[in-house]
Amino acid sequence: MLHPRAKTMLTFGVPALLIGAASGIILVAVMRFANALQSLFWLHIPDALKINTLSAGWVLFILTLTGIAVGALIRSMPGHAGPDPATESLIGMPVPLVAIPGLLLALVIGLAGGVSLGPENPIIAINIAVAVTVGTHLFPRVPTTDWIILAAAGTLGALFGTPIAAALIFSQTLNGGKDVSLWDRLFAPLLAAGAGALTSNLFYEPDFALNLAPYAETHFIDIISGSVVVMIAIALGMLAVWCFPHVHRAFHAIPNPVVMLGIGGFALGLLALIGGQITLFRGYDEMKLLAISSASLSLGQLLAITLSKLAALVVAAACGFRGGRIFPAVFIGVSLGVLLHNHVDSVPAAVTVSCAVMGMVLVVTRDGWLSLFLAIAVVPDLKLLPVLCIVMLPAWLVLAGKPLMLVIRHDRSSETDRE
Repeated sequence: MLHPRAKTMLTFGVPALLIGAASGIILVAVMRFANALQSLFWLHIPDALKINTLSAGWVLFILTLTGIAVGALIRSMPGHAGPDPATESLIGMPVPLVAIPGLLLALVIGLAGGVSLGPENPIIAINIAVAVTVGTHLFPRVPTTDWIILAAAGTLGALFGTPIAAALIFSQTLNGGKDVSLWDRLFAPLLAAGAGALTSNLFYEPDFALNLAPYAETHFIDIISGSVVVMIAIALGMLAVWCFPHVHRAFHAIPNPVVMLGIGGFALGLLALIGGQITLFRGYDEMKLLAISSASLSLGQLLAITLSKLAALVVAAACGFRGGRIFPAVFIGVSLGVLLHNHVDSVPAAVTVSCAVMGMVLVVTRDGWLSLFLAIAVVPDLKLLPVLCIVMLPAWLVLAGKPLMLVIRHDRSSETDRE
């Protein structure tokens, strides 16, 4: 009784569900391993040695040691722990299977050690590599691109706890033709994203929502205020984009990755001493703590936190740590939004925080749908949606044609050529 189009969509139903669930399981396993290692580094070992984790010596020691450890993995592991993350976008071609163990260890050590990067890029890369390898072995006639899409969709669903982000991202790339509608193309990715989201929600529920005063009523002035906020966020983000290739070039002039990442880790430790330990790690838990304690922080402290985290994101991504840039960008947006609200408290915090998050994520990802989704995820109030949609338009115009937060790969300087 099903139309041939429906039968075609169902063909990928079971593989999509399996890939989505497997993507969620891998994400949960990696995050639990990283959290356990983080507790060991920052709680159990210092307690056993009677060390104050807030001391400058411990922060510098752990971050430097983390850099040395990740550098050693890049130098010694097969596949060099994956490609240079500064040259990779969120979703790319599969990495060789031989690189997965090193990439996995480098990610976990970086997350546990306090590096200011998120898990998204390496996790997506790992899940894509596994899905492509298994999928092409079992179904050699299926194009590699299909397995990439399903693995990326499943991972995005698991990361954000909902398939909406994956649907928004792939709605831009899976354009429907005359014979195949967009929703036909989205059927399997949505299944994978839904399975990934449900799987991750069984173990922990990703929740980006902050404890902010609710947005009571829409006013025209909020559109003006939101536009100013998003432009400030874009200006700050583009400063980081301009610095990014220069910082990358400076670090990669060092031929030894152990020395390069050791120096990078030490630099991250120095930045943490300026902005405080709240600027360490991926930023997911830290942004909630920042929102709760924002009233007790001065404008100078919030400015130090914002700029330190922004600099830490540039350093961590440029010097070769394995990780993604979306989670730190969300933290920077939250910090900037709180700072602007405290400076001009007549503008609702819901407006300043959501618009700052949208602007910062827009700079880092250049993805309008994902930026809008994360802004609403952080401040989940549908009354804000019309404001954000309107504010997005001038922001997109400003960023049109501007450089991305990526470094053009050169074979001679690629890490895969390092010995």
